[in-house]
Amino acid sequence: MDRDTAEPRVDTFPGDAAREWVDRHHEHAAPRTYAYDFVWDITEEAIGPFCTDIDGNVLLDFTAHVASAPFGYNNPKILDRLDAFDLVDPTKIAGQDFYVSGGGSVDDPDVPGPTQLMERLTDLTEHYGLDTVFLSNSGAEAVENAIKICYAKRGHRAVTFDGGFHGRTLGALSLNRSKAVHRTGYPEVPGVVSLPYCTCEGECTCGWETDGPGGNRLADMLHAERGVIDPDELAYVILEPQQGEGGYRVPSDDFARDVAAARAEHGFYVISDEIQSGLGRTGELWGIDHLDLDPDVITSAKGLRVGATIADADVFPEETARLSSTWGAGDVLAAAQGVATIDAIEAHDLLTNVRERGRQFTELLADLDSEHVTDVRGRGLMLAVELDTKERRGALLRACLDRGLLTIGCGYKTLRLLPPLDATEREIELGFSIIDAALDDPRVTGA
Repeated sequence: MDRDTAEPRVDTFPGDAAREWVDRHHEHAAPRTYAYDFVWDITEEAIGPFCTDIDGNVLLDFTAHVASAPFGYNNPKILDRLDAFDLVDPTKIAGQDFYVSGGGSVDDPDVPGPTQLMERLTDLTEHYGLDTVFLSNSGAEAVENAIKICYAKRGHRAVTFDGGFHGRTLGALSLNRSKAVHRTGYPEVPGVVSLPYCTCEGECTCGWETDGPGGNRLADMLHAERGVIDPDELAYVILEPQQGEGGYRVPSDDFARDVAAARAEHGFYVISDEIQSGLGRTGELWGIDHLDLDPDVITSAKGLRVGATIADADVFPEETARLSSTWGAGDVLAAAQGVATIDAIEAHDLLTNVRERGRQFTELLADLDSEHVTDVRGRGLMLAVELDTKERRGALLRACLDRGLLTIGCGYKTLRLLPPLDATEREIELGFSIIDAALDDPRVTGA
C-alpha cells in the first residue's frame, strides 16, 4: 500500500467475514462499548491512517485507536526503529521491582527500556520541575497512582470537574463526571467534589465565575471565612487540559489562572491528566503546556504505550512498598515503543506538523456548510465536530464509515477526530471531503 496514493474503499460494511469474527468474539467477551464492527486484518496492507479490514475494505482511520496509536498503522517512523531490536521472550518482567538491560551501555543501549523511557519523560517535564516516574500498565493505573501519592502527602479531599473522565478503576471512577453509567452502583472514594469546567469565552455562563468572596467556585469553596472546605484537607485538583470523553472541550484561560492562583494560596497538588492530550496530540508535548498552570503531577499513557505517573520526587512517598507493580515497569516492548514514539516526535518535528495540519483541518471544518454542525473545537489534531442532536452524530459517524472514514464519538453529540501525528495535507483533505459529503447523506439531513 502506497500511503501517498491510497484511497478509502468500502464495498459492504460490515461484511460477512467481519460479522463472523464479531459474533465469535462476543461468545466470550464481557459486555462493553463497541463503536462499530470494524475488524482490522493485521495480515493485510496498512500504513499510517490507512488500514484493511477482514473483508478487504480500505479505511481511513481518524480514531488513532482513541489516541493510543499516535502514528497509525505500520508507520516506518516506529517500525524501522523496532525492527532493529532483537526482541526476546519474555518481553515482560516483574516490573518496578526488577531491572532489565537492553545490552550495550546505559547511555546507549541496544534496546532502550524502562530506564531510558523514564529519563526521556523527566526530560520532557523538566520545565515543570518533575524528575521522578512510576511506570504502570494503563492510564487508569497512572491516575490511581497520582491520586495515591497526593493523598499520602496531604488531605483527604479532592476536586474534579464536570465532564471529566479519568479511567475505569474504582479510584479513577470516583473522579469521573462525564456519564452516569461509568459510576452508577459502584462504591466511591469519599471527599470528591465536582466543579464546573469553564470553557466560556467572554462572559461566564457555566457557573464557574461567581459573586462570592473568591470570584470563582474553587476560591469560594476554600475561602478562609466563607468557604465550605478546609484548604488543608484538599489533597489535589485533577483536570484534563482538554477534555476527552467529556466532549473535547478546551478550558478558558481565566479558568486555568484561577486554579493556579488557588494552588499558590493553599498548596494543594494539581494533577494534569494527559492520557489522551499528551505527547504531541494538541500541538504541544503536553496539553497543559497551552495553559498558565504548572502541574505537580502528570499522568500519561495511550500514545506513550505504557502508563506513567510523573512528579517531583518530593511528591512521591519516601517509604518503599507504598507503590509497587509486578508488571507495570517491566514491559520491555512497550518501553521500547514509548522511547521510539518520543524520539520520532522529536526527530521528525511532528509538533510543527500537528500544529499545521490541525490548523488546516480546523479551517476546513469551520467552513462546513451544514445547519446541523453547532461547533468545531480542539487543538492540534485533537479536534471535534459537535452536531445538534445525538442521533445526528450517530448518523454522521455511520455515513462517514460507509464512505471509508473511521471516526468515534465523545461527549453527548460530538464527533472526535484523531488523525496520526504525521498526517499529510492530502490525508486531511481526504478526511474532510468524506465528512463534508457525509453531512449531505439523507440519514444525517433527515431528508
